[in-house]
Amino acid sequence: METVLMTDSSCDMPRKFIEENNIQFLGLTCFYKGKAYEDDFGKTLTYKEFYDGMRHGEMPYTSQINVYRFAEVFEKFAKEKKSVIYIGFDSAISGTVQSAATAKNEVLEKYPDADITVIDTKSACVGQGLLVYYACEMLKNGASKDEIINFINQNMLKVNHWFMVEDLFHLKRGGRISATKAYVGSILNIKPIIFINDKGELINVTNIRGRNRGMKYLVDMFREKAVPHEQVVTISHGDCEEDALALKDMLTSQFNIKKVIINPVGLVLGSHVGPGMLSLCFLGKDRSY
Repeated sequence: METVLMTDSSCDMPRKFIEENNIQFLGLTCFYKGKAYEDDFGKTLTYKEFYDGMRHGEMPYTSQINVYRFAEVFEKFAKEKKSVIYIGFDSAISGTVQSAATAKNEVLEKYPDADITVIDTKSACVGQGLLVYYACEMLKNGASKDEIINFINQNMLKVNHWFMVEDLFHLKRGGRISATKAYVGSILNIKPIIFINDKGELINVTNIRGRNRGMKYLVDMFREKAVPHEQVVTISHGDCEEDALALKDMLTSQFNIKKVIINPVGLVLGSHVGPGMLSLCFLGKDRSY
C-alpha cells in the first residue's frame, strides 16, 4: 500500500519543498484585514505583505482546521487504498490535531480498512517541519510506513525549539506575557526566549537584552543541546531574512552542519509572534532547558 505523507501549514517549510515532494497539506486559517486566508506557505498572501500589515497595526487572528476538511482528505486516500501519515501541529497550541483524530474515526466507520495515522508531534513551526523533512527523506529512501511512524514517535520529543521574539506586543496580545512585562521589556530592549517543552507548551525560559545577544544565545543552546552537531537544522523568521542568514553563518562557521533550511514563519504562527521572530530547531538528546 502506497504511503502518503501529510502535514499542515504550521510546519512552515518552504512551499517548494512541500510541492516537489508531493506532501499533502491542509492550511489553517488566518483572518487578515477582514478576509479569511488559508495559510498556504505564502502563495495567496505573501509573507512580506502580511508582516508589513502587522507592522502598521493589523491584528490578524487564526482558526484551526476543522473535522470536515480532514475527513474529506482521509476519505479520498481511503478510496485510493493509500496509507496516510499525518504529522500534526502541537495539540497544546491548537486543536487541529484533535480535528484530525476525530476525522480519522469518522472515516474508519465508513472505511474500516482505511490506514490513517495521526501524530501529535508536540511540535510547531520548523520544528514540526524538521520531522516532516526526515519523514520525507525516509520515504524517498524506501522506508516503510511503520519505520517512518516509529522514527517520528521516537524523535519528536528530541526536537528542540528555541525562539527569540522581537515584538513583545504580540506575546501580550496572545496572553503569553503581562502588559507590564511587555511595556518594561520594550523600554529595556529585552528579547524573550521561548522554548516548547515536552508537553508542547510555550515557556518563556529567559530574557536577553539586545537582539545580537539573543542570536548568540540561540547558538549557545545549539552547542549545549544538539546531538549530534552534524545534523540538519531549521531556521524560521518573521520577515527578518538577514538575521536568519546571519544565524546560519554563526552556526556553519562553528559547527559541521549538514544542511540549513530557512523559511519565513507562516500566517498562523506569525499572527502570535509578530515580525522579527527568529527561531532555531534541531534534534537534541531530549527536550530540556
